[in-house]
Amino acid sequence: MNQKNEDVVTESSSVRDRVRIFDTTLRDGEQAPGFSMSLPQKLRMAHALKELGVDVIEAGFPRASEGDFASVQAIAKEVRGPTICGLARAQTGDIDACARALSGAGAWRIHVLLATSPLHREHKLNMNCSQVIDTGIKAIRYARSLCDDVEFSAEDAIRTEPEFLIEVLSAVIEAGATTVNVPDTVGYTTPAEIHRLFSRLIHEVRGIGKAILSSHCHNDLGLAVANSLAAVAAGARQVEGTISGIGERAGNAALEEIVMALRTRADHFGVYTDIRTPLLLPTARLLANVTGATIPRNKAIVGDNAFAHESGIHQHGILKHRETYEIMRPEDVGVERSQLVLGKHSGRHALRDRMKGLGYEVDETQLDDLFVRFKALADKKKEVFDTDLDALVLGQDPATLGPWRLVHMHATSHLGGGASASVRLRHDDGRMVGETEATLGDGPVHALVRAIARSTAVDFDIVDFQIRSLSYGADAQGRASLTINYAGRKLVGRGVSTDIVEAAGLAALEVVNLIERMKHGQALPVAAHQVG
Repeated sequence: MNQKNEDVVTESSSVRDRVRIFDTTLRDGEQAPGFSMSLPQKLRMAHALKELGVDVIEAGFPRASEGDFASVQAIAKEVRGPTICGLARAQTGDIDACARALSGAGAWRIHVLLATSPLHREHKLNMNCSQVIDTGIKAIRYARSLCDDVEFSAEDAIRTEPEFLIEVLSAVIEAGATTVNVPDTVGYTTPAEIHRLFSRLIHEVRGIGKAILSSHCHNDLGLAVANSLAAVAAGARQVEGTISGIGERAGNAALEEIVMALRTRADHFGVYTDIRTPLLLPTARLLANVTGATIPRNKAIVGDNAFAHESGIHQHGILKHRETYEIMRPEDVGVERSQLVLGKHSGRHALRDRMKGLGYEVDETQLDDLFVRFKALADKKKEVFDTDLDALVLGQDPATLGPWRLVHMHATSHLGGGASASVRLRHDDGRMVGETEATLGDGPVHALVRAIARSTAVDFDIVDFQIRSLSYGADAQGRASLTINYAGRKLVGRGVSTDIVEAAGLAALEVVNLIERMKHGQALPVAAHQVG
């Protein structure tokens, strides 16, 4: 099988020049601990990914849960432009679930996953090589009977014998796969190694000219982006990754880094993407606000320090000529050189203009609501920064606002004497509850959380509590994130306020509301099964 493949596409063809961007933020990214999203949040992200210009949005794993099915179905019906994709194991039930969830999409793809490495064949699938190939062929043929666009992923492809991988990919292409994906599922490979493998696949997989060759790299050794770029250099024309590199364990390849590397070093790679790069930062910030995650300051492309210069030597060079220390223009990724800081005297036009600059399109009704909340915030703060506006727009997820709502809270702490708190809550059914006497705790946050738990008759264990400033100054808004254990599950609540104790209380209340919905059998924004 060493002969030169006659199906290899030429360097000059348009397929060779364009790299398709496959975003799996809502599937592989969302299934990582701490990044779960509700249906409204997923829809918000899907619309942002559409505006960003990604070619394929992997919306979820429909067979994993009712919630995942509903999310994929909603995105398929509402988001037009990109191909909407669903993941399926090489099983008829999974493929049927994908087809049902995706049927309302303008363009859709079924993504079939089947492990191929010796470890997975023996310990996970209990199959021999022939059975794996037969299973893959049958799954692809069945998926093609339902959908014209079918992707096949050889899970743990990097640790699969190259000869067997070539045989599998050849077979599934013949069965009808239109994209074949070669995942580095455990982040094991190196750039030189993956370049050799993809070069070999390009020349030895039968019928490769009929399919797009795709790369999907994980970041366990910190090489996901480098490996993805090496795969592109060797001939991959689809790259799979996530915004900010979120995902299993150490994460996936960060799409913003891949896109800007291909753009900045077009002289080396000779390819392009259709990504609207000025939306990279707004999209990353949207994800951070939706999930409550923090973008590290030194994160490439979208971190606060990515275009900041403090060193005197660097500052002098930048003032003389930008390219002395910057290889990209900040505005090309959505970073504005001058930031318009709003305050209590700012009007509707200034607010609308700033929202547009941040990538938000708001209608008159939304602007009316936003302006009222902006003025209330501006009365508390001297300056309202972009991150404050992000928090205002995204706010608290409407799906988690009820049934319990905070009416009143009071918390005090004393040096060496602990803390106390009391709350008054209203339920959507009309009930009003509250502490008749103060609840004690080690600090005001602890006391307030205990008061909320006692008032709602909910008992839970706090696993993690974090709070961070969203902007600058002593009057900055703080975002609280509270992780708790309840009934064998981890739930995360988030709250934002200029008062960090109130932010913690809102986070605790969101957790209580999640628990309330659990008790009534309602779907929660819980991560999908860990696959791929």
